[in-house]
Amino acid sequence: MPIMSQEQSQPSENEPHKARQIAESFGSDVERYDRARPRYPDALVERIVAASPGPDVLDVGCGTGIEARQFQAAGCTVLGVDPDARMAEFARRSGVEVEVATFEAWDPAGRSFDAVIAGQAWHWVDPVAGVVKAAQVLRPGGLLAVFAHAFAPPPAVAEAFVTAYRRVVPDSPFNGQPPGQATDIYQAMMTKFSDGIREADSGFGDPEQWRFDWEQSYTRDEWLDLLPTTGGLTRLPADKLAEVLAGVGTAIDAIGGEFTMTYTTLAVAAARTSAV
Repeated sequence: MPIMSQEQSQPSENEPHKARQIAESFGSDVERYDRARPRYPDALVERIVAASPGPDVLDVGCGTGIEARQFQAAGCTVLGVDPDARMAEFARRSGVEVEVATFEAWDPAGRSFDAVIAGQAWHWVDPVAGVVKAAQVLRPGGLLAVFAHAFAPPPAVAEAFVTAYRRVVPDSPFNGQPPGQATDIYQAMMTKFSDGIREADSGFGDPEQWRFDWEQSYTRDEWLDLLPTTGGLTRLPADKLAEVLAGVGTAIDAIGGEFTMTYTTLAVAAARTSAV
């Protein structure tokens, strides 16, 4: 998450949806994941709700229900779909109805929705099959909205992470990006999502791209709580994880034990304008 390639995966940067072991590794500590992962801007939720023809939302890759609960709070009825039974069970305990499946294999059983959303999850979905499936389950005028956070910690913290990670896992397929490039990388990802919607030719209008900038402060402990929920760390052995976190913690201590980070939440949204 702090580095783009950690949220994507091997075997191919262009086909992260095939890396199921990584895609389904985030449920290794569901309590931490739900506690530490950032929420989404209220303005994003409000814009999706306003652009949808009704309140019925399908949340693809719902995880522990972070965005699902935000949409419920905005008056929506939400059904989640997630391939990880551990994530699904946590989401159910928090009040979200969830069915366990990949989106591509999920059976809608004749149901339809006013919006299909995916928070920090659409890159785990087949780019063609996912758009086609979304079009099939959306009502006329229904909205497909996929979104993700882009951010970079202060340079000293980011450099400490990259240094520690490369030392501890020198042969990892996750390659740290230079600090400061996260927004550009995520923007390119959103452009790919937009292109995928157009290329699928599944009855969607021209996709729009939205941007929301906001800030969140982190203490040392809060940031170290979040890091193990990111793709490059979810499968690290405990001793190697501890070494990475120690390096990052030292860097945060050196800048005063806390920092404020600017997030950019990027979204792609397209309305279903015709039948599939």
